[in-house]
Amino acid sequence: MPYVNIKITKEGATAEQKAQIIKGVTQLLVDVLDKNPQTTFVVIDEVETDNWGIGGESVTMRRKRGQ
Repeated sequence: MPYVNIKITKEGATAEQKAQIIKGVTQLLVDVLDKNPQTTFVVIDEVETDNWGIGGESVTMRRKRGQ
């Protein structure tokens, strides 16, 4: 029973885009590992850029500086 947790910054991924991710990841596990899609869980967590840090600072601050 695979469980895949995908974390992305909360910046407007549409419901359709997230559905494509869920479908694609599920299919990948079917194709590569022969997993049952009915027991494959894919969870997408959207994280505010203030709560996602890289190199000691938030994504929000890095983007303000153009990085």
